[in-house]
Amino acid sequence: MVTLKLLSSMAPKAYLAAAIELFERSYADRVVAEAAGGVDVAQRIASGEAVDVVVLSDDAIDKLQAGGHVARDGRMPLMSSGIAVAVKAGAAFPEICNEAAVRAAVLISSSLSYSTGPSGRYLESLFARWGILETIRARIVVPPAGTPVAELVANGRAALGFQQLSEMLHAPGIRVVGGLPEDIQQETVFSGGVTSVSTRGSEARQLLRYLESPALGPLRVKFGMSAVKQ
Repeated sequence: MVTLKLLSSMAPKAYLAAAIELFERSYADRVVAEAAGGVDVAQRIASGEAVDVVVLSDDAIDKLQAGGHVARDGRMPLMSSGIAVAVKAGAAFPEICNEAAVRAAVLISSSLSYSTGPSGRYLESLFARWGILETIRARIVVPPAGTPVAELVANGRAALGFQQLSEMLHAPGIRVVGGLPEDIQQETVFSGGVTSVSTRGSEARQLLRYLESPALGPLRVKFGMSAVKQ
């Protein structure tokens, strides 16, 4: 039996914990999993921390692989998650049925928050395209490192929150209004990679194959994830 160390960003944390529990029932290997902010995770992997598997957004894995920190043949797309909109529990739901409705909801919101990760970068570009970014900038609440947007919504610091559904779905103190309309939705793909410092490459690849398995489809849905579209 070997023990693998897995490091991930926060968005896939709940799914990975449930999937790893099932993995350990079927295989002799054990997995120690830790989640942190995506920027912090990438920096730790780039610094050579003793980790076997890293799970991050696809673009972050791209950069780690380009830097030689993820094995060339040790990468696998695992799941994706779209952007959801949330309000504090008990608050009225804004209308988000189409692009115009979302734009109007953002403009009238007293405060809003989105992550500093891939979904946040996309939203900034969307607000800029709408021509409202500078209008709303003073009302944007930037989450401190490691603080989920859902927490800011739950404690009233942000009236409207945007983040991957996987981070919103089971968060306390909020209500998920729904996902962004299809024509402005952005799916973030999360990939797993075997690190270049791992000495357990075979076992790490076995874990990634399990985490990507179609048999775990219902589990992905439960935690706000979906299979990666081919």
